[in-house]
Order: sequence, then structure tokens, then C-alpha cells
Amino acid sequence: MSSIHFIGGEKGGVGKSVVARLLTQFCLDHSLVFSAIDADRSHGALMRFYNDFSRTGDLDHFESSDHIMQLALDADQRVIVDLPAQSDRLLSKWIEKNGILELSTEYSIPLVFWHVMDDGKDSIDLLQTLLSKYDNMVRYIVVKNLGRGGDFSAFEKSNARKHLDEVGAKIMTIEELHKPTMLKIDSHNKSFWQAINNAGGDDFGIIERHRIKVWLRNVYKEFERIGV
Repeated sequence: MSSIHFIGGEKGGVGKSVVARLLTQFCLDHSLVFSAIDADRSHGALMRFYNDFSRTGDLDHFESSDHIMQLALDADQRVIVDLPAQSDRLLSKWIEKNGILELSTEYSIPLVFWHVMDDGKDSIDLLQTLLSKYDNMVRYIVVKNLGRGGDFSAFEKSNARKHLDEVGAKIMTIEELHKPTMLKIDSHNKSFWQAINNAGGDDFGIIERHRIKVWLRNVYKEFERIGV
């Protein structure tokens, strides 16, 4: 069965593209059929790190957004969409004007909204806005990114957190990768697989490569726990 995964959070700098990269690498490592759409024209992380497995998208145009659904209709696969910050207006317009919720139900294609968040109030408020808009008509995965905050107690006490339980959302945590290591991966334009395997050069030492491998393994455990 196909599914469409919108990797968002609306707020910039919470790690949306890192999660999209992780989900892409997870699919590659587990031989899962997928398509990846990079809709973030300002940063383009999927095109930068996973160019061989990604294509660009443009939420400004229905024809481009239509391609997201068409991919899910054409073959049983996961369609991963890396959303830019502040994309809710455009995505909502496409969904509402074209009856995408109705179409996804008719063809049994779940729409999965990934809300990547830091520990700030803005992330909680934006999550509540998302939940209020779609309620139980879509699926939700909330990602607490420890690379962007360490105290999620406000989230755990929030009305948004209670709402997540009501709609059967899944919640996962991503640990922080050692900052200098992540910066090195990014500065060398490496996929996580390339960094672990030193593809294209001797950029990473044994300990660094093992550090990335352990981090990736822990992320995969979380993916598997929530049933990605």
C-alpha cells in the first residue's frame, strides 16, 4: 500500500530536512520502494545529499503537487516530501481545492504529516494548528528533535499532546548527533551512507564513522518502533 509522508513542522530550523534525509536513508538501507520529493527550493537538502534518489517539487503549482499523489497512485511505495518552512498555506490549498483527502481515502493512500519540533512554544502552537485543521482525517508522526532542544516538558503538558493521543498519533525522539560530526557531513555534502563508508574520499575517521553508525541505528530503532 502506498503512503505519502509530508516531512514538515512549518517552523524553520527544527531539523525537517535531516528527518527527510534519515527516512530516505532508512528506505535505502531496508530496500523499501520509495520516491523522494524535495519541495524546499531554498535549501534543497534531499537534492543535495540524495540527488540520485530525489526529484524537485514546487508547491506553488498544482501540477507539481499533483505529481506527489500520482506517484502514490502509480505504484505501491512510500512518497517522501521534504517541505520547506511556512509551506502550510500552499499545501493546504492544494489539498482543499483538489479534494486530496477524499482521493486518498478512496484509493487507501494514507497522508502522514510528520511534525518535526524543537522544544519551543512555537512548535507546540504550530502542531495544534495542524491538528485543528485535519484532526483525525490524516495520520501524524511527531518528532522530538533533541538536536534542537532538550526540554520537551511544555509539549508533554500541552493540549496538543492530549490531542495527539485522541487521534492515535505516533511520537518519536531523535537523539542529537555530535555537532562537529554533523557539520562535517554537511560540509562534505555526504549522504549518511557515504559518510559511514567514506565514499569518495578519506574524510571520516574510524571513530567518527562508528559514531554516525550508532546514531543512525538508534534512529532506525525509533522508526521501527512507530512502524514507519
